[in-house]
Amino acid sequence: MPRKENIRKMFDNIAPDYDKLNHILSLGIDRSWRRKAVREILDSGKPMQILDVACGTCDFSIEIARKAPAGSHVTGADISEKMLEAGQAKINGAGLEGRISLAAEDCEQLSYAGSSFDRVTVAFGVRNFEHLGQGLKEMLRVLKPGGKLVILELSVPGNPVLKFLYKLYFLNILPAIGGMISGDKGAYRYLPESVLRFPAPDMFMRMMSDCGYAGVRERAFTFGICRMYCGEKR
Repeated sequence: MPRKENIRKMFDNIAPDYDKLNHILSLGIDRSWRRKAVREILDSGKPMQILDVACGTCDFSIEIARKAPAGSHVTGADISEKMLEAGQAKINGAGLEGRISLAAEDCEQLSYAGSSFDRVTVAFGVRNFEHLGQGLKEMLRVLKPGGKLVILELSVPGNPVLKFLYKLYFLNILPAIGGMISGDKGAYRYLPESVLRFPAPDMFMRMMSDCGYAGVRERAFTFGICRMYCGEKR
C-alpha cells in the first residue's frame, strides 16, 4: 500500500470531482450498497455513537445520520482535509451539523479513547490503509464491547466472464474517464489497482478474526462487485 502522505495528497487532489466521478463510474449502484449497509449498522433501533472511518466526502456519514434514531451522533474521520471540507459543505447543505462532526484523523492511530463507539463503519476506504491490520485493531479498540464494525469494500467478481469484463472496465475505461474529468489519471489507475490488491474475502475475514473480531461474516452485493464485512467486539 502507498504511504499515507501519498494517499492524503491524492485524495486532496481529486476531492473537487470525487462525488461526481464516484457516482458516474459506479453507475449509481453504490447508493444501494450504502443503503443496505446502513440497515446493518442501525439494526438495534437505539441511539448510538457511530464512527465513520475514512469518511471522505461524507456520503455514508450523511446517509447514516439521516436514518439513525434521535440522540445518535456520527463522527466522520479522514486523513484528507480537502475531502473533509467537501463533506462539511454537504453536511451544512443537508442541515445535519448537529448530528455529524468531522475530524482529520490517521485511521491507524485514532485519537479517541477506547470503547467510545457503538458502531464503526468504513465505506470504500479500508483498502487505502497503509497497515491494514493496525487499522483493524484501532477500530476494534474504539468500539464498545458488543459494538460492531461494518465495512463496505469493492471486490472482484468470482465469475470468470464477469471478472474479465470487470478488469477491462476497471483497468482501462475507468482511468481514462477519471483522468479526463479530474485531470489526475494516476489516481484513477491507483483506485482500481488497490481493489485488485485487496485481500480475497476469506483472507480478509481471517485477518479480522486474527485482529480480535468475533462473529465475522460477509455478504456479496451485485455479483460480488461489492462486499459488506461485519465483525463484533466481545
